Amino acid sequence: ITSLCQTIGACLMAIVNGIASVLQAIVGAIAAFFDILISCLTCGRGGGRRRRGGTSHV
Repeated sequence: ITSLCQTIGACLMAIVNGIASVLQAIVGAIAAFFDILISCLTCGRGGGRRRRGGTSHV
């Protein structure tokens, strides 16, 4: 009986971890989309990951 409970617990944890990884991927995609959208609206100024460190004030 204890092994059955451990198996059910492991299965449920695998399902929860799978759902969490899918939600994390969706949130990451939404964040990347808004990053691109804001970068386009502001002509690449502010928040753009690609332009960071391009100019240096010496």
